[in-house]
Amino acid sequence: MTYVVTEACIKCKFMDCVEVCPVDCFYEGENMLVINPSECIDCGVCEPECPAEAILPDTESGLEQWLELNAKFSADWPNITVRRDPPADADEHKGETGKFDKYFSAEPGEGD
Repeated sequence: MTYVVTEACIKCKFMDCVEVCPVDCFYEGENMLVINPSECIDCGVCEPECPAEAILPDTESGLEQWLELNAKFSADWPNITVRRDPPADADEHKGETGKFDKYFSAEPGEGD
């Protein structure tokens, strides 16, 4: 098992999760974070820290595409271990549906 970041992170990117991760397995895209599934130790400390409830265990049904997306982009995006402020409009996008089709960007973020 591993944890994955889902669509709920897109345009929210609160980053509370990166502070608590003991193995630094978060990677930053332009408008979301992902978890490297081969680095995640399944501790689960990140899940309750996410204000957008975007982090879920991959054992939940329907998350196959998110596991693939997390694996793919964690190989390309820079590692992030330090929490920064979320985007100014993060709260406006919290709970919004259909964010992947509307906003997803494959561009890397800043990282540390």
